[in-house]
Amino acid sequence: MAGLPEPHGGVLKDLIARDLPKYQELLTESETLPSIVLTERQLCDLELIMSGGFSPLEGFMNEADYNGVVENERIADGTLFSMPITLDVSKEQIDEAAIKPGSRVTLRDFRDDRHLAIITVDDVYRPDKAKEAKMVFGGDDEHPAIVYLYKTAKEFYIGGKIQAIQRLSHYDYVGLRYTPAELRLHFEKLGWSKIVAFQTRNPMHRAHRELTVRAARTRQANVLIHPVVGLTKPGDIDHFTRVRVYQALLPRYPNGMAVLGLLPLAMRMGGPREAIWHAIIRKNHGATHFIVGRDHAGPGSNSKGVEFYGPYDAQHAVEKYKEEIGIEVVPFQMMTYLPDTDEYAPVDEIKPGTKTLNISGTELRRRLRTGTQIPEWFSYPEVVKVLRESHPPRNKQGFTVFLTGYTNSGKDAIGRALQVTLNQQGGRSTTLLLGETVRSELSAELGFSREDRHTNIQRIAFVAAELTRSGAAVIAAPIAPFEASRAQAKETISQFGSFYLIHVATPLEYCEKTDKRGVYKRARAGEIKGFTGVDDPYENPVKPHLVVDASKQTVRNIVHQIVLLLESEGLLDTL
Repeated sequence: MAGLPEPHGGVLKDLIARDLPKYQELLTESETLPSIVLTERQLCDLELIMSGGFSPLEGFMNEADYNGVVENERIADGTLFSMPITLDVSKEQIDEAAIKPGSRVTLRDFRDDRHLAIITVDDVYRPDKAKEAKMVFGGDDEHPAIVYLYKTAKEFYIGGKIQAIQRLSHYDYVGLRYTPAELRLHFEKLGWSKIVAFQTRNPMHRAHRELTVRAARTRQANVLIHPVVGLTKPGDIDHFTRVRVYQALLPRYPNGMAVLGLLPLAMRMGGPREAIWHAIIRKNHGATHFIVGRDHAGPGSNSKGVEFYGPYDAQHAVEKYKEEIGIEVVPFQMMTYLPDTDEYAPVDEIKPGTKTLNISGTELRRRLRTGTQIPEWFSYPEVVKVLRESHPPRNKQGFTVFLTGYTNSGKDAIGRALQVTLNQQGGRSTTLLLGETVRSELSAELGFSREDRHTNIQRIAFVAAELTRSGAAVIAAPIAPFEASRAQAKETISQFGSFYLIHVATPLEYCEKTDKRGVYKRARAGEIKGFTGVDDPYENPVKPHLVVDASKQTVRNIVHQIVLLLESEGLLDTL
């Protein structure tokens, strides 16, 4: 294809196109083979193997390719490739599918059980995870890829070439999901021969637009905005919001300068190694230039505040191999706003004493959270509109108040009174999940073993998380006697909104003395087994947001304390 770079290794390994004539034969065979259900990360890798995004790979790495990449950034034939692309499996999966060299195994999609590909197994091997962690990611045990390697990835890898049966099904932004071959054809139709690729996993604002326009103009090129929509860094803004931002931004480019395409990549946040990998992927998609940012694909800092990678390690890594990759590195220039001339300029070109303005990521999040104005010099109104729709101010966001304590501690009465108080205020729906109600409606089959209690709390957490996601206020009031269960509930709910743990620390003696239903008496007599506080333990919360005591405070006073807490967090409009 004139003007565009050759794919990495010389040939685009478009397995979907290659294997299409054998589709029916492969599909029929796949029904007779043992199978492996792929995880989300494995699906992302498979999609880019099958489309040619990972050319020259034609499958998951066998032991020779894996060792070459880990140790020398090269597959066994000497071709540069910086990231191990592996299919991890457990001993149980190996035994169940009788996987061994020469086996043919169907690879299935966990989302819809479709048969996507057949792998012919070269080898089954146990990787040296310590070596992989150190040589690929730098060895810091807090690195997200290393955490994944030790805690999520299975103990064996399967290597072997893939035959593609069918593409993965996507139901979002289908028109923007170009394979490398499709994107190259698109560039050819447009007559483009120089393309600057811009990698992003964040929303784009005016500075990003100015940066990419400047990079394109200085090289007489066009722009490929190529965001990652597979797996990114935990806590990143969801790809649906980001893609709407990119779509809103696209008309702000000079006529015909930019194209948007989505990359279904599972990032490893591997810094220098990842930057080389990203450059290879963009080359396969037809890009001639690649913008490499400061701390490109780095996960930031560890718990001690130490950066995992140096700020320019990634740029140096890609620069080192730029001739071999065949793609020109475009260093990411920090752009800042000059209010006197209403323009953006690279930081290193600004004369001392020149007035500049900037809004940090932290400040942007604060403005979104509080509903404060975001100026047009920073971001276009249509972009801000998308972000505000997806990130309403705190007083419009959902939250969960999680009350924990003994039976008859007052938590149910507090929960009911808090629900009435929040309903009176209005602004969002309020749901009350009482322990006994959930037991009868959702968990009737569960007993009171530690495992069953944990399952019950996670069911409450799941419901609370979904309601919180939709902007509701949730009040949950189970006994929740175990710290680990409460911590997991917090983790589940906090993905979608604020979580507040309230310890209703009413003493057991008071709970028992004021028990009108006689349940403590029955528990003491042995009629009820596994009763919290009698013959089953209660673990006090380690870090509750609030500790209250119904033996010393009225329900009205406790509710007022909780409302004050929520108001101080910006979750309520008024008291």
